[in-house]
Amino acid sequence: MQVSAFIAGCLGPVLSEAERAFFRDAQPWGFILFGRNVQTPGQVAALVASFREAVGRDDAPVLIDQEGGRVQRLGPPHWPAYPAGRAYGSMAANDPLTRRELTRLGARLIAHDLRLLGINVDCVPVLDVPVAGSHRIIGDRAYGDEPVTVAVLGRATAEGLIAGGVLPVIKHIPGHGRALSDSHEALPRVSAPIGHLEHVDFRPFRHLADMPLAMTAHIVYEAIDPDHPATNSARVIRDVIRGRIGFDGLLMSDDLSMRALQGSYRERAEVALKAGCDVVLHCNGDMAQMQAVAEGSRPLRGRARRRAESALARIRHEPEPFDVAEARSRLSARLAAVA
Repeated sequence: MQVSAFIAGCLGPVLSEAERAFFRDAQPWGFILFGRNVQTPGQVAALVASFREAVGRDDAPVLIDQEGGRVQRLGPPHWPAYPAGRAYGSMAANDPLTRRELTRLGARLIAHDLRLLGINVDCVPVLDVPVAGSHRIIGDRAYGDEPVTVAVLGRATAEGLIAGGVLPVIKHIPGHGRALSDSHEALPRVSAPIGHLEHVDFRPFRHLADMPLAMTAHIVYEAIDPDHPATNSARVIRDVIRGRIGFDGLLMSDDLSMRALQGSYRERAEVALKAGCDVVLHCNGDMAQMQAVAEGSRPLRGRARRRAESALARIRHEPEPFDVAEARSRLSARLAAVA
């Protein structure tokens, strides 16, 4: 079965017949869920199953952005409200390992929630390091303002997810923390010299370069490639993401429907894949756009396919033993004490 190098969303809480037919024929590598797709646990689990049924692959990855805080697709009353990354980084602790333990615990609980629904990929940790004056789109999604804090707590999150049978996605490589605008709305440009980027922005990604999945930033880094955002830049992907950072996992684009990018949707997919992304991501479920992305995509083969297979092979089929009730009580008590 020929799998195509893109990830797709859908419009609502159930698949339409048109969406089923499109997914069956186009064979996207994976799928992604948003708030518009979420009603109840039973409904989400059924939707996840219908994705895999449509493509005939039980291991098709299903992604979600379940960071906590502002970015949480599953929430009350059916799922707990988790804190943003900054809440962990801001915890006062005499023992520096305490924050790491609690961060891992929060991620392990999220993995438990997702696994019950059949979701096996979470687009977290956010490894961006915000700088003074940057746009709030990252803000408290970041674990802190220092690269070491971001790296340590980012790894704790990734480890908690993997322990629970869910793959993490490190984002937004090679770093979104200096952006002065929101790439959902416009194309940010970063003018910092390469030395500053190396010392701050790239460091958390180097620390987690062994992770299975990463998502690009739609940002122009003028010191590296002044003409193309990272998603579309062979130079950024080759020299920085694969080179200086050393990431060799599956590289996916950020959402192609964001306004930072230009061109038709077919062109957006073609350009990102040609630059070196292994798969492209389209999130909003618009059928005409998805069809164009599918036309601009290509079969998942060669090195990209091996990276995809290697990523999926890291999913634990038996999560580590875990007392869910005790973990929720411990995390809630600590967060309440901080508040």
